[in-house]
Amino acid sequence: QVQLVESGGGVVQAGGSLRLSCAASTGTFSTNVIGWFRQAPGQQRELVATISSRGTTNYYVRSNYRFTISRDNAANTVTLQMYNLKPEDTAVYYCNVLLSSGAWSQSWGQGTQVTVSS
Repeated sequence: QVQLVESGGGVVQAGGSLRLSCAASTGTFSTNVIGWFRQAPGQQRELVATISSRGTTNYYVRSNYRFTISRDNAANTVTLQMYNLKPEDTAVYYCNVLLSSGAWSQSWGQGTQVTVSS
């Protein structure tokens, strides 16, 4: 089973940028849809963006084109580039793999904290 590890979070001022990375610690996900999720304090986890194995992308939060998801199948990594960050983007960001059953994996990593100060 694929195990994913997130990295790249940090503390930035509003208007700054961050590049999050999702890598497989075990297994490979080159044929799977990968999604980035985020969970803000006191809120439910929400889907941010997905990317298919062929690179088709979808965005699920009102990011106004501030987020870009991409993948490198050869390197087994998926990246979430975030620009013009806002305080409301503060959350723990997670990546996950969509299984062949159509459900997201129940195995979640530690996530990476993104904090945007105003």
